[in-house]
Amino acid sequence: MKVIILAGGLGTRISEETSDKPKPMVLIGGKPILWHVMNIYARQGFEDFVVATGYKGDVIANWVSQIEEDWKVTALETGVETKTGGRIKRCIEEFPADSYLITYGDGVGNINLASLIATHKSKSRIATVTAVRPPARFGVLELNDGLVQHFGEKNQADAGWINGGFFVAEHEILKFIEGDETLFETGPLPLLARRNQLAAFLHEGFWQPMDTLREKDLLNSLALEVVPPWLEIS
Repeated sequence: MKVIILAGGLGTRISEETSDKPKPMVLIGGKPILWHVMNIYARQGFEDFVVATGYKGDVIANWVSQIEEDWKVTALETGVETKTGGRIKRCIEEFPADSYLITYGDGVGNINLASLIATHKSKSRIATVTAVRPPARFGVLELNDGLVQHFGEKNQADAGWINGGFFVAEHEILKFIEGDETLFETGPLPLLARRNQLAAFLHEGFWQPMDTLREKDLLNSLALEVVPPWLEIS
């Protein structure tokens, strides 16, 4: 099954790192976070990747041409202005198949891909999204009548579920993507949900995006561990 990795955004929320390179090429433990995302899949037997590029896509294409791992990797230029849905559409049209694994190039998690795929097949829906708990944030305040009742990190289990990426989708999802201007998260996904065609795979394990310098530093420190937490697949 081919893995589509969305890697074309501007990365404006971590602009200190992205003036000369796309966000997925920000180094974590000496390697681009894109490599760490790919390694999650490769360690579980999925080594066929298409990386949907856009902003400074030449940086990713150059890196792909020199990659040392024995993976099959294609950097597909999908346009600087193209939205996430449009990037997925271009990848599917370029590489027709029955189904795909899809994720973002800037977040990692110890997702059990076999369990994700099994859930997707058992639900028989067009797409499945991995639901995760939001990562804990420092400085969360719980207030009551003008007084601070709690100061610190919010309990992740109390925060509900959010889109963690790591999707499985059938080729049929193309019907829900109009074109380059389609944002996957506000177009196809809500529409699939309304039509009862979006399943959820609940992931209670490790998951961490890289949206800020603080999160980059956190991932850097975790990458130094003998086995980074996003590779501890249960």
